[in-house]
Amino acid sequence: MYQANVNLLPFNTFGLSSYAEKFATFSNEDELKELLLAHNQTNDPLLILGGGSNILLTKDVKGLVLKNEIKGLEIVDEDENFAYLKAAAGETWHDFVLSAIDNNLGGIENLSLIPGSTGAAPMQNIGAYGVEIKDVFHELEALHIKTLETRIFNADECQFGYRESIFKGALKGQYIILSMTLRLTKKHILNTSYGAIETELAGMGIQHPTIKDVSNAVIAIRQSKLPDPKKIGNSGSFFKNPVVSIDKFKALQAQFPTISHYPIDEHHVKLAAGWLIDQAGWKGKTFENYGVHKNQALVLVNYGGAKGKDIYNLSQSILDAVEETYGVLLEREVNIL
Repeated sequence: MYQANVNLLPFNTFGLSSYAEKFATFSNEDELKELLLAHNQTNDPLLILGGGSNILLTKDVKGLVLKNEIKGLEIVDEDENFAYLKAAAGETWHDFVLSAIDNNLGGIENLSLIPGSTGAAPMQNIGAYGVEIKDVFHELEALHIKTLETRIFNADECQFGYRESIFKGALKGQYIILSMTLRLTKKHILNTSYGAIETELAGMGIQHPTIKDVSNAVIAIRQSKLPDPKKIGNSGSFFKNPVVSIDKFKALQAQFPTISHYPIDEHHVKLAAGWLIDQAGWKGKTFENYGVHKNQALVLVNYGGAKGKDIYNLSQSILDAVEETYGVLLEREVNIL
């Protein structure tokens, strides 16, 4: 049922070597329940792995690691304007996005090429280029680890926030996500105003873009800025964009007139963490076999053979430098293990 002393290097996008005391995969709900029944007789820790794209392994993992490999895509309902597309949690997120686009279903094209699994998407409320999961979310199905009972969560129950959900808060470690259903459009309203999407589309000679065109533009932008985890170990954006009060922003803007920012409401402003890190002098810095990516200061990278503790210590140095320079405390987006 379990494998012992398994190296998790192939199962995390940072490409870090870390050994799991016990390891198993599951490809359906029954297999998962069987594994949990046995696990629940122990007091061992439990870690659920999806795509391994949002973790930093700083040590070997005690207890049981379960990798979610449940697959499947299905349109469970539709009307004239929308289709409800259900994806099993073990599906690769980008493949899911491309499948939706192939079926002319819109709403997640801006989330193309985000690494990780579908099950992690609502947990993190992933977002990019002006779109978040919560914007298209309908419901998810999750299994309670202790009772083995299945529960359906709607959007309100998930308590979505900026890169947050109830599964990272009040219910952390209590549920395993089995599937997610999104409400996707048949009559599309494109979101091309965020970032460089419009510029990229213009460069591609496209004046009347489709959802596929928007996806291709996002893919091109991401590939130009972000390293491929298959070539250079990384977890994408390591830090969240900090939100500050309008008074704090005005004080920063007076001192740093070019500070990159995005208004949220009349009381709060979101700052670009990448800009803060870059201006603090960290972009492109390399330390032996790890460092900060040369094209995107938000991305910490493993060039091969680095240790998770080294990358963690680098992230702490960046946090300290940004706080000292700007009086802003950054928060890690990646889960530290």
